[in-house]
Amino acid sequence: MQSGWLHEDFKPVEPRQSTEAARETAEASTDRSGVSRRAFVQGGFVAGVAAGMAAGGVLASHHQAHAQAAANPFGKNWWPSPFGPTDEVGASQRITPGKVLEATRLIKSGRIFSLGRIYENGIPAFGARHISITIPGGPTGGPFGTAKLMYNDEMFSGEIGQIGTQFDGLGHISTILGGEPVYYNGFKQSEVGGAYGLQKLGVHNVRPFFTRGILIDVLALKGGDRLPIGYVITPADVQAAISRQGTREPGEGDVVLWRTGHGKLWMKDNAEFNKGTPGIGVTVAKWLIERKVCISGTDQWAGEAVPGEDKDRPFECHQWLITMNGIHILENLDLEELAANRVYEFAFIFATLRLKGATGSPGNPIAVA
Repeated sequence: MQSGWLHEDFKPVEPRQSTEAARETAEASTDRSGVSRRAFVQGGFVAGVAAGMAAGGVLASHHQAHAQAAANPFGKNWWPSPFGPTDEVGASQRITPGKVLEATRLIKSGRIFSLGRIYENGIPAFGARHISITIPGGPTGGPFGTAKLMYNDEMFSGEIGQIGTQFDGLGHISTILGGEPVYYNGFKQSEVGGAYGLQKLGVHNVRPFFTRGILIDVLALKGGDRLPIGYVITPADVQAAISRQGTREPGEGDVVLWRTGHGKLWMKDNAEFNKGTPGIGVTVAKWLIERKVCISGTDQWAGEAVPGEDKDRPFECHQWLITMNGIHILENLDLEELAANRVYEFAFIFATLRLKGATGSPGNPIAVA
């Protein structure tokens, strides 16, 4: 996606480093409820990380408080995870056998809805990300035997976990503390990082999803062709949409999908699609956290409103959901057929590719009603 809005409206803020800031973090207690994103990598984020790491160095143990160098921007530490101090799985383990059986009872007609986008050249892509599929040779090889069998295969190039319909793993997002990026469950960059795959929190740790899914159709509630770019879905919107649909609120282990209508721009007006997004803000993200869902998914590229509730804290829902609570985000879903058929509750099925050390995964989630 094109991220010019970020360069125009957002100025990187250096980590605050003072005695008062350190004292605030040291006194903070553990709290579980505690632009395109890659524009940071190309701009001030890299400089901030490099300078911070050079100044702060590598801190001692995994679960020490990071009070020595800089304040926690969230005021309180988010680790250890309720699943244990070494957990790398996150919210997918909330899908119990009981949740699976509950999901099967939602299947009434057996109709299958495909929620993933086609991966092809020209799809909207964040920053300098790309996708390329090449058939070498054409046919690639053969012939074999007297029947003269020929075959094709393909070469893939691209950010395989962060292109098109994409599932954000727990190693995708971090927050700088003490001069070093810190991830889900307090894992630090020195533990997680790896040029040939993440050493911790890779997407291969995520368990398969077979659980109750719900669609919250905010566009149907508000009306129009699509919600305006930058519109932040409010708690009142959520309650009104759920009431209008007659849908039970999400519970532990559920998947929540948000329809904004922004996906209608996909491959029709990529420039407008990339400008920004309507979506949830931190207030609704906290509502999801309280209900212990395992995925928040949407029909746009950011997973949340862009710009959000606070333009100085872009993509903050990613930090609250992924980093602080191990809840995954699914972006660039196609929810139009689901909405057209008023399917608001269904069995949600998805499994990530078992890409060791990857930050995310492509795939084609399905809803069965």
